[in-house]
Amino acid sequence: MSTPPAGTTKKRMLSRNDYLAPLPIPTGRNPSDVLNIIWRKNEVFLDIGNYSIGSVVMTMWPMVMLFLGLAYFFNDPDALILGACIMVIPIFWVIQGLFRKVPLPVRFNRQRREVCVPREDGEYWIVPWESVTAAATQQSSVSQAGKATMGLLIIGFENPDPLAEEDNQHFSLGFNCGGGTTAMALWECMRSYMEVGPQATPEAAALNSGANLRYYIDYMNDKAKERGWFLTLLWEGVFGVFIFNAPLATYLQRKKLYPPPDLPHPDIIEWSKPLPPEQWAQRSQELEAAITQREAELAAQAERASA
Repeated sequence: MSTPPAGTTKKRMLSRNDYLAPLPIPTGRNPSDVLNIIWRKNEVFLDIGNYSIGSVVMTMWPMVMLFLGLAYFFNDPDALILGACIMVIPIFWVIQGLFRKVPLPVRFNRQRREVCVPREDGEYWIVPWESVTAAATQQSSVSQAGKATMGLLIIGFENPDPLAEEDNQHFSLGFNCGGGTTAMALWECMRSYMEVGPQATPEAAALNSGANLRYYIDYMNDKAKERGWFLTLLWEGVFGVFIFNAPLATYLQRKKLYPPPDLPHPDIIEWSKPLPPEQWAQRSQELEAAITQREAELAAQAERASA
């Protein structure tokens, strides 16, 4: 499946596609794990997961509060009935998701420069890192309420088996991060890990401590150091609790991911073990040249911006 080269941007009236890989050249953005997709990170591999029960809860909760508010302020029980009719299916999906097994993560091995993609029925693909595709997509719509923009980061993998059936040749991950620069920052979490090193990528989300009160206390303390207690209590306490119910969302997310699922196949366990430095795979000459060219372009853009 051919894609435009990395660095290409295609714009239309209400859409924009930024192609990020292959080859995985720098985007010029700092890595930012805005969706907590990093489940496990060490010197050998990075596990990326796409399970977001927490974000679903935070999306649904404002609607729940809206109908509760309407019923309370207008003393109208019909608002509760209407809300129940609208929210019953999303709530059913959330409950169903809580009882499902968490999907296995995709593992990026920087020493081998390969990616392990778990598939159905215990199958695993081992895909060359430089063959991975990535694109940031944005779609906009215009209505009487104004302009609304949605976007994704889409990462694609090709089955290395040339004899694979047609419905088992491609696999992709989609992350609802808004597209554009946010998608680039999310992609940089993977690209920077593979091309720069573990130190260039954010730490894994604090999933190994389970869901407990101590986590919330530490989280509030950290936020207070950044923005002060007034704004922390206003945003995290008022909006975070009553509008989005962040504590419940975080609790469910961490409860399901405590600890994050691992890749249990014996071959993958062996594949995930560290290698001596002299056996580490190296960049291709094509990627090396593309990165050098891209870094020069970014340096020139920064110089013009500062002039």
